[in-house]
Amino acid sequence: MHPGGHAVSRFGATILDAEGLRLSAAERALFAEHDPFGFILFARNIDTPDQVYGLCEEMRAAVGREAPILIDQEGGRVQRLRGPRWREWLPPLEHVEAAGEAAEEAMYLRYRLIAHELREVGVDGNCAPLVDVARGETHDFLKNRCYGFDADTVARLGRAAADGMLAGGVLPVVKHIPGHGLALVDSHHELPVADVPHEELAAVDFAPFRALNDLPMGMTAHVVYSALDELPATTSNIVMKCIREEIGFGGLIMSDDISMKALDGSLTDIALDTLAAGCDVVLHCNGTLDERRAVAEAAGRLSNKGQARAESALAARREPDEVDIPAMEAKLEALMNGRVYGG
Repeated sequence: MHPGGHAVSRFGATILDAEGLRLSAAERALFAEHDPFGFILFARNIDTPDQVYGLCEEMRAAVGREAPILIDQEGGRVQRLRGPRWREWLPPLEHVEAAGEAAEEAMYLRYRLIAHELREVGVDGNCAPLVDVARGETHDFLKNRCYGFDADTVARLGRAAADGMLAGGVLPVVKHIPGHGLALVDSHHELPVADVPHEELAAVDFAPFRALNDLPMGMTAHVVYSALDELPATTSNIVMKCIREEIGFGGLIMSDDISMKALDGSLTDIALDTLAAGCDVVLHCNGTLDERRAVAEAAGRLSNKGQARAESALAARREPDEVDIPAMEAKLEALMNGRVYGG
């Protein structure tokens, strides 16, 4: 409450998606009622640059503010904006390997160019950098999305990627806290278990997140860390306390998509458990209109601390710096001997 006694308006504790290329009347009404903190786009929402920009405008108009609009634009297999209208990037691990000693600068340039593409279509948040530390046995769904096999390298390259996005006016969302590299199964379909001592987790998996604990937003891992708890990080208050205290992450924490098969239970129960564990915001994707409504109703509004963290994250948005995009692209191609793009 303000000193005068009137309630402080808080955002809805959700990030939601849309079914198609434009909002339906029912979606506009749902978003207006529940005021989700932000939105996220998928391939089904992408056609032309003008269409994507128009959809972003509709989303923001529905909530009456400049809500953040996120996307997964890591490059490689996980990118929603694709050719021929947008650049097709190498997978991150291949990008790093091709750049060699120039990897740090190459990652900065890569994500500065990605930020430029996103801002042109109205998107101002990217679910990257991914600073999970890869192992030889890391599941293929994740491995080539990683930046390396040791914590120091991953942290350094993650910082370069985040700096590139911030310079381009895009909020980075560091993921998957507190580390997904030990996953031997795909969390979209099964629940991974990281069965190593706390000491190894702290020294390897937690380390890049500790180095980047000043970033404005983070996304959880649907992974069990058996040394800490039997529940996955997203719904574990023990792991969330570790993220806040041991790792020291002070930004807004959003869940990974609660509809992934790694999590058991109804969507509303998972949403409630996620918030009770200490996540600020529930990410719910790929559901029906009724499922989105149920999750939004269960999640309610951000807590006071969550609202403060949300406002701090939004304050980190800035106008892109002035750069020569063609010159930047040429510099990146020179650094990598022309091996920049996939497709």
